[in-house]
Amino acid sequence: MMKEPALYLKGKSLLTLADFSREEIEYIIHSASKLKQMQKENKPHQYLKGKTLAMIFEKSSTRTRVSFEVGMYQLGGQSIYLSKKDIQMARGETVADTAKVLSGYVDAIMIRTDLHETVEQLAQYASIPVINGLTDYYHPCQVLADLLTIYEHRGYLEGNKLVYVGDGNNMAHSLMIGCAKVGIDCVIASPKGYEPIPTIVAKAKEIATETNTLIEITNDPEEACVNADFVYTDVWASMGWEDEHEKRLQAFKGYQVNSKLMSYAKKDAAFLHCLPAHRGEEISTEVIDGPQSLVFEEAENRLHAQKALLIALLS
Repeated sequence: MMKEPALYLKGKSLLTLADFSREEIEYIIHSASKLKQMQKENKPHQYLKGKTLAMIFEKSSTRTRVSFEVGMYQLGGQSIYLSKKDIQMARGETVADTAKVLSGYVDAIMIRTDLHETVEQLAQYASIPVINGLTDYYHPCQVLADLLTIYEHRGYLEGNKLVYVGDGNNMAHSLMIGCAKVGIDCVIASPKGYEPIPTIVAKAKEIATETNTLIEITNDPEEACVNADFVYTDVWASMGWEDEHEKRLQAFKGYQVNSKLMSYAKKDAAFLHCLPAHRGEEISTEVIDGPQSLVFEEAENRLHAQKALLIALLS
């Protein structure tokens, strides 16, 4: 793990994990682990005193909002919550104008929105760091927390095998990119017609060639889970796809992560989920609430990983 300060991260934006080098990602994970220990020991770490984060939410949130708000508070800074109704973008102000205006007020912008193009535009016109809190294509902050959880649980990143079972959505995309960057083999098992976007798969495989990592797409969840160190899933109908819920229940039959599916993984395999979870659909109760589950440690790690990210970009 990289332990020297990565000063070259200052001022960067995080749109996808493809924007960061392996060393930068590992530096954030290592820093997050240290910050977590400092919090447990009640050691002050107000590295962002006087800094302000604007948080734009066009989509509802529990973990993203609370972890960023609490994170900025613990770092000595402050955050401003801006819902879709609170800002003029809802009434036609351009993303470019919003980016330029906020750049004069705050030190960074985090946005959780529908279209990835919105985040790209925001970063293009802002003169301050922009953080992708979630889009239709990517969820990089969640994967930073996932990588921290894997590092804590195993003691290392490279050489693990992570299997994602479910919809080829923003989580599948970010897991492929993040795993490829740090040397974790990643297999995505999705029903036909619900696989990840081919161009993003190609990008992940391109990155994987640099780290000698496997990126694989399959329609067979049982074969995928063989020898897995971590099994991961997400809801079958993400926000915006609720009207397809019944259709997806049928399409995803056989893709539930349950005790039978976990039996194909290694005996000490762990279970991950970005939450919220729908017990009885993508995940069985005995797995998510059982001894293999790390989901609540993983959720807590959103706080620590994002604090490390904010320090890296702002301090």
